[in-house]
Amino acid sequence: MNKSIQRVILALFISVSSGIVFSQTTIMGGVQSDEGERLAWIDIVVDGMNKGATSNAAGEFTISGLPKGSYQLISRSTDFHNDTIAVELKDNNPITVSFELEAIATSFEEVVVSGTMRTVRKSDSPVPIEVYSKEFFRSNPAPSIFESLGQVNGVKPSVNCSVCNTGDIHINGLEGPYTMILIDGMPIVSGLSTVYGLNGIPQALIERVEIVKGPASTLYGSEAVGGLINVITKSPDQAPLFYAEAFGTSWGEVNADVGYRANFGEKVSTLLGVNYFNYSNPIDNNNDGFTDITLQDRISIFNKWNFKRKEGRVFTLAGRYVYEDRWGGDMNWTPEYRGSDSIYAETIYTSRWELLGNYQLPLKEKVMFMFSANGHDQNSRYGDEVYDAVQNIGFGQFTWDKKLGRHNLLAGAALRYTFYDDNTTATEKKVNGEIVNDPSAIYLPGIFLQDEWKFAPQQTLLMGLRYDYNSLHGDIFTPRINYKWTSRNKLNTLRLSAGSGYRVANVFTEDHAALTGARDVVFLSDLNPETSWNGNINYVRKLSFDNGLFLNIDASVFYTYFDNKIIPDYETDPNLIIYDNLDGYAESKGISLNLDARYQHFNARVGGTIMDVSSVEGGERIRQEFQETYTMTWNLGYDFASVGMKLEYTGNLYGPMVLPLISDLDPRMGESKPYSIQNIQITKVFKNGLEIFGGVKNLLNWTPNKGNPFIIARTDDPFDQNVQYDGNGDILATPDNPYALKFDPDYIYGANQGVRGFVGLRYTIQ
Repeated sequence: MNKSIQRVILALFISVSSGIVFSQTTIMGGVQSDEGERLAWIDIVVDGMNKGATSNAAGEFTISGLPKGSYQLISRSTDFHNDTIAVELKDNNPITVSFELEAIATSFEEVVVSGTMRTVRKSDSPVPIEVYSKEFFRSNPAPSIFESLGQVNGVKPSVNCSVCNTGDIHINGLEGPYTMILIDGMPIVSGLSTVYGLNGIPQALIERVEIVKGPASTLYGSEAVGGLINVITKSPDQAPLFYAEAFGTSWGEVNADVGYRANFGEKVSTLLGVNYFNYSNPIDNNNDGFTDITLQDRISIFNKWNFKRKEGRVFTLAGRYVYEDRWGGDMNWTPEYRGSDSIYAETIYTSRWELLGNYQLPLKEKVMFMFSANGHDQNSRYGDEVYDAVQNIGFGQFTWDKKLGRHNLLAGAALRYTFYDDNTTATEKKVNGEIVNDPSAIYLPGIFLQDEWKFAPQQTLLMGLRYDYNSLHGDIFTPRINYKWTSRNKLNTLRLSAGSGYRVANVFTEDHAALTGARDVVFLSDLNPETSWNGNINYVRKLSFDNGLFLNIDASVFYTYFDNKIIPDYETDPNLIIYDNLDGYAESKGISLNLDARYQHFNARVGGTIMDVSSVEGGERIRQEFQETYTMTWNLGYDFASVGMKLEYTGNLYGPMVLPLISDLDPRMGESKPYSIQNIQITKVFKNGLEIFGGVKNLLNWTPNKGNPFIIARTDDPFDQNVQYDGNGDILATPDNPYALKFDPDYIYGANQGVRGFVGLRYTIQ
């Protein structure tokens, strides 16, 4: 029975019922999906009136007592696209209407792939996943996804250096190297690019971002210990024909994105995107003689192809190139001083290429081949210290997806090759008493199996196991189990998750502090892979009210236990960073709450996380440095539909953090005070595809020097020429150095950029 016949039968059934029962002005209706399923719990409201109804188990609703006139009936649901039907009441005879709703992509319910490597609706995924659309990130426009992720609850873009402003992304308090960054499901951003590669992902090409909090090593292997962020780029088939966005700030930052879609016949489509960012206006508002934020000149080119094949088989291919030149340091620095010991600056030239693709084999079974390759070349100077590094990564993976009764099986085999070479001791060895270069080459083959078993109508069990063989560290097993229960009305969902993860650390590619010329690096032993066990309880509750208000409550409790955790020691010796596996254990635990709300023209997304990230060694519990005890984020928006304008207010709040001090006399705060970054934006939308937007970032003008005498220690002596030591290697307090300090750019816990205005425009041709 086709869909049109189903709709006619449903309408006739309702018409007969209404003619028998009702003799007053009444609207009778039915609601079904585009697949013919009758839908319960769908709210139908009369636009502009406090009147409506909710469909029952048979998908039927009734709205009575309306006077004669014209009305707009609007369906509202967290699981289906909203729809509108115009009705006109001319007399007292009841009328019938029928809604046919298309499943999904509202702000509360999207299609996701990251949790199980299978395309499913978010509500059907046994793995809790958070999804953020491109519209969400546009509420506070930024030149890269790195800065934009600060709007996500439990996710923090952490700045690691107050001179060059490099950073990484924390999830639930875990350091950046524990977060795997994927582009279209490929492990593209890792290792050397963990510190520098995140800034090169332009927002204009992003369709959505999926975030999994907790270990995902069973499917994705090493580095997915704390969680993963999967950046899904736009499809060439669905992207606008032309897209352009440009904005600038009062600090002199300029960002521009251009995207163009083209078709070559009926079977080939392509999307080309270019991003350019420039900031070349040195500012020193805190008067320490150093730039407040790093200067950057960056270009990123992205090209994605989609090939239509027989029987709808998949074939996509994409490539990206990023070049960036950044420097920060003494305000008097010029390029001729690069690498010298006279005027201090940190300068990094980054050249990076990426290739990724997805190909479905021409077989009866669904077998996919995913592949990627990337090369990262970094040429950097930290004062007079040289750090030049090259990293090349190749990745290939076959997956077999098979449905057997109530079981969805996924099996895979992967191989990852990582080549790394630099000019540090990390790639040196002794041969016949001589130091020779010894680049690192690691092979990481692995296999995995996953079974998603829907053993009851409202219950699903997901079990998975992965085996990897690291050519340096040997056998590694990572199991996981997930359970999902959903109530019959689909308004309540409970998810229980447990699993393990592992990570092979590479200090020089992941920790900026190991590269700076301020301290020497010491390894007390060969570093063993870190292992972790994680548990997570997630509960989702959907609420709808007669007045049209929708709420989505998402709460989680999480716990992660680490063994062999690698924690840098800044305290033992101010001249050293000491690395070793922890002789004890580490924990990350906390609770998280997200609240999504939608009411008429108002929408809100508010979240908060309370966490404790600490290590236990020798019976002593120590809080992790640079980690806040609580965070809060909010994204509020109101549409002035009659005039085509939207007002958006975004912000975050960070709790106190433990900060490293160089000496007992160091006058800087040993624990930060709570701080908040708040932004406001107003957007005007025109009917011809043009949008104009503007606003203010960092409304409260917060910077980390608030309450601190300075952030960077001894900027007047960055090469430590006048620092004196006692016989034990401790810094002496002298008239020239009364606080017993040395040059230190690593005391940084927030972006050192104050209030600024911005204005921009977007233009889209569909």
